[in-house]
Amino acid sequence: MQTASWQAKELTPGQLAQRAGVSVSALHFYEREGLITARRTSGNQRRYPRETLRRVAFIRISQRVGIPLGEIRQALDNLPDGRNPTRRDWEALSTAWRTDLDERIEQLIRLRDSLTGCIGCGCLSLGTCKIVNAHDHLGDEGPGARVLDVHAVEGCAKSETGCATPLAETS
Repeated sequence: MQTASWQAKELTPGQLAQRAGVSVSALHFYEREGLITARRTSGNQRRYPRETLRRVAFIRISQRVGIPLGEIRQALDNLPDGRNPTRRDWEALSTAWRTDLDERIEQLIRLRDSLTGCIGCGCLSLGTCKIVNAHDHLGDEGPGARVLDVHAVEGCAKSETGCATPLAETS
């Protein structure tokens, strides 16, 4: 007698994709990227352990909030294999990302506020709009490739707008 997919200890790619709300190709991509693992049957078919459902949900949520795949992979590498992660496991991951997410939220709020001002001013000018590229000192030289001014980059700090600003004027 065949076990129902919700009771099965292992899932086929189709079953996992359906239950996780992703495509089979997404599962294969996650596997290539080292985010999930599958065993192969004697017929060379993939079989995913049930706990992969939670991993895929975690991957999707993490991607939705903008966490890069490399960071997601590192986080998943710290989770135990062969069992579902516990609440404590998930809390450790979310705590590690909280600061980064708070910084992203602050940047998005600043961007939103800048856009509101930009839309309100009606300048519609790439030359005068402060939000387009406020510190593009090489833009005045015209289009094309430029040599990076290493000295200017070394003297930059993060301003409240999130743009790189020179700490001291160079001559």
